Amino acid sequence: MDNPAETAPPAGSELVQARRPEISPLERAAITLLSMGEEAAAAVMRCLSREELLEVTRVMSGINGIKVDAVQETLQMFFDAYREQSGVHGASRSYLQRSLDLALGSAVANSVLNAIYGDGIGPKMARLQWAQPQWLADRLAREHVRMQAIFLALIKPEQASQVIAALPEAQRQRVMLQIARLKEIDHELLKDLEAVVDSCLENLGNQGAAVEGPRQAAEIINRLPVNRAELIEVLREHDPDATAQIEDRVYSIDLLAYQSDETLAAIVGAVPFERWAVALKGTDPSLREALVRQLPRRQVQAFEDLCRRTGPMPMSRIDQARREIMEQVRDMAEAGEIQLQLFAEEVVE
Repeated sequence: MDNPAETAPPAGSELVQARRPEISPLERAAITLLSMGEEAAAAVMRCLSREELLEVTRVMSGINGIKVDAVQETLQMFFDAYREQSGVHGASRSYLQRSLDLALGSAVANSVLNAIYGDGIGPKMARLQWAQPQWLADRLAREHVRMQAIFLALIKPEQASQVIAALPEAQRQRVMLQIARLKEIDHELLKDLEAVVDSCLENLGNQGAAVEGPRQAAEIINRLPVNRAELIEVLREHDPDATAQIEDRVYSIDLLAYQSDETLAAIVGAVPFERWAVALKGTDPSLREALVRQLPRRQVQAFEDLCRRTGPMPMSRIDQARREIMEQVRDMAEAGEIQLQLFAEEVVE
């Protein structure tokens, strides 16, 4: 028989130190930026894209509880990576500008540097990625259609499409035609464009705050203790277009996450599998899981296989499938076939 004194673990050994959670590269970037001071961090953040800046600032704003040794390890990794780089760095644009001006003259120097770095106006236009599309559209409306086309051709396509959508309908076709005809922008037009961009940057801080009115109205209507259908009909009489936008948000597919199992079972049974396979792409996984739970076990695998076979879809087709489902859900609710809960209510036992 073993001696208890020999087999007993040493005192305190049952308190095993918790394994330190792994720090993601994004968190390491946030720690490094927070450690270098405001001015140095600002200089780095100016070099980030809009998406990168949003991601890292989100992590920076929420970071807490980081141990000292984790910070030390992160900074050590940063300096180790820095030391691995060569001590010789590429010349800055300003250095090359001065050298080429002396060697070739300013006109040729600008042409050479634009081929290497891109046009000088590019960094300024990149700062306009923070402008609201409607605000930019209002500013551009004062300019000639050719200037509008040049401006929109030099910003990211995603932002350009939003700005064009905010222009008056009659103007969109003219602008798109001008963009399609662009081949080369002469020096004088670039100077005029830079003046437009500078004006936008000077007034960027004066743009109003964006408010998504239809979504906010939908959230309010969902919580009103009145006959919502009657209220929506009254709104429709005054402004059919705005009311249609509100209805799209009142009956968004995210609404299904708030429903009881009984309601979900009725909805799942009424909608074809093929439509679900399209509509659920890009939705919250919890919504998909809630719907799958309403299926008979023998159908779950067939549904999962169908979702995989459909593959990637255009967002327009996904939106169409979602609208069709929610129109059917609305009809079922109005006919009294289901009890539809329009927002997540607090549950008390």
